[in-house]
Amino acid sequence: MSNVTSIVLADDHSLVRDGIRALLEEEGDLKVVGEVSNGEEAISMVLDKNPDLLIIDIRMPVMNGIDAVTELKTKSPATKCIILSMHDSEEYILKSVSAGASGYLLKDTGKTEFLKAIHTVRQGGKYFSGDISNVLVNNLLHSKKVQVEKVPEDKNTETPFDLTSKELQILQLVLSGLTNKQISEKLQKSKRTIETHRFNLMRKMEVKNLMDLSKKAQASGLV
Repeated sequence: MSNVTSIVLADDHSLVRDGIRALLEEEGDLKVVGEVSNGEEAISMVLDKNPDLLIIDIRMPVMNGIDAVTELKTKSPATKCIILSMHDSEEYILKSVSAGASGYLLKDTGKTEFLKAIHTVRQGGKYFSGDISNVLVNNLLHSKKVQVEKVPEDKNTETPFDLTSKELQILQLVLSGLTNKQISEKLQKSKRTIETHRFNLMRKMEVKNLMDLSKKAQASGLV
């Protein structure tokens, strides 16, 4: 991995791009290699420059940011995408994550969090600010059908509480005494992803604490 992170900016307001570029280039390890004003141009620029990151707005002319991220997921999977938007609507957030965005930040995000998000995503993680993360968790807790993250599962195998193979794996690790951080390191997943799976399996098993989780898992033959 290069010490310098290459970035393409996509926003239909030149003043916004100028501000982001100025902020990023104060950092010695970040370099803006291209700027565009719509989704179609973003795709072309990414395919031309092969940047590490694309920072992209949602509402733009010609092609919106979500559609651009969806297309780049197959055309340039090595480029990670961060949505930077003024919109905090649940619909936009869930569609962005489903499209393959590795991060979602609001335009009033502070510099420190913005840079933290960039470095987290650059290193292979995902980053969603507090309010955005709450939307994702609430979506899981209310069993909505928008798929936030594809989790491998064996659809031919029935399990108690309809747990996926990933949830069963995390259940075993939780009951062995590992923390979310330790599980994330063991599975090489972000801590936020582990927290989401843990919320989901506890919701399915209808428990609220570790003791009840352990009792129910034993009673159901899961451990």
